[in-house]
Amino acid sequence: MASEFLQLHVRGTGNAPRGILECPGRRLRCTLGRGGVRADKQEGDGATPAGSWPLRRVLYRPDRVPPPETALPVEQLTESDGWCDDPRDAAYNKPVRLPYPASAEEMWRPDRLYDIVVVIGHNDDPAIPGLGSAIFMHLADPDGKATAGCIGLALSDLTDLLRHCGPGTRLIVEP
Repeated sequence: MASEFLQLHVRGTGNAPRGILECPGRRLRCTLGRGGVRADKQEGDGATPAGSWPLRRVLYRPDRVPPPETALPVEQLTESDGWCDDPRDAAYNKPVRLPYPASAEEMWRPDRLYDIVVVIGHNDDPAIPGLGSAIFMHLADPDGKATAGCIGLALSDLTDLLRHCGPGTRLIVEP
């Protein structure tokens, strides 16, 4: 398992929510946020944040997929995993255990979108309330629907991509 991709470039195609993820030797179709790509990302705007972001870790559903091969840290999701999206809460843009008293996204979803989730280091060091939460790279909707601000890829593309990613990999998102 190599860690050869140091930069992944994501660009919109002008045909929202379609995008292209480029890395050495590959051009992959992806879906982007329903709010487009924005440098001034705000909570709830549905936009994919423009910028250069580290990849933090990979989460996966062990009942649906095997652990992805990658040099990134890998963790199993559980039915009680959530992600706080309430800017007023101290756990904003952090993983939480459900049920949680503030608003939190369920990570163990009935659809397959979060079967593999790459946590992107957007607004997490430190998290600033209101600048966006739960920005991930995850599986694309099979009907090509926009994400809520994340980057969606086909299962085969995401698992292949992860084989080449490691702690130094950066995701560069451009409008």
